[in-house]
Amino acid sequence: MSKIRNKAKYLAITILIGGKSTRFGSDKGLFQIFGKPLISYELETLIKLNFDIFLVAHSHEQVQKYLDRIDIRNIMAFVIDDYSLIDDKNIKSPMIGLYSAFKELNKLGYEKTLVLPCDIPLIQKSVLELLIEESKDYDCCISQWNNGLFEPLLAVYPISKGFKRSIDILKIKNLKLTNILSRDWRIKIISIENSIRPLDPQMLSFFNINEQSELEMIKIRLKSSF
Repeated sequence: MSKIRNKAKYLAITILIGGKSTRFGSDKGLFQIFGKPLISYELETLIKLNFDIFLVAHSHEQVQKYLDRIDIRNIMAFVIDDYSLIDDKNIKSPMIGLYSAFKELNKLGYEKTLVLPCDIPLIQKSVLELLIEESKDYDCCISQWNNGLFEPLLAVYPISKGFKRSIDILKIKNLKLTNILSRDWRIKIISIENSIRPLDPQMLSFFNINEQSELEMIKIRLKSSF
């Protein structure tokens, strides 16, 4: 995994896999549906974009579990949550994952990263292509519902600026994910209802799993795609 496929290093894909999964009860990315880990369905879509893919984990132990259970041939590398700016090592926050990804990808020379969670197996390629395309003349491109709520884990972020911003956020310990958005950035907001729904009429890209009771719906959707 040492050779970078995306030679221009314009963009990398970051998948956060280190969440608590408290309500779900186990690592969501590795939960088996039809004999395949949940994250594998997502990866099958992401590799079609032809960008380098990085998985951000909370520990080396979690990385080993993924190495044992998923096809890693299309993954560039794993990144481990970096707690150098956090006193409490028991805190698990997407902001720590973002900081860790920004720090590593900044070293590697990437300009931007498309950030996603690990539990959206029905994500549509056309939606991801829209976010990437619309981000080209901006620092950040993020999806937003008509009620004003953002989807910070379906967004493209600037790596260098994101790294600096995440350092400031971790230092003041205000870990709300939307705090990553800076007033100094040029931000492109994509309306979910107006721009994404035409590409994804059933809004499959937003079907994520928080509780085991939601699995049946995901199974039905995945089965219909076979």
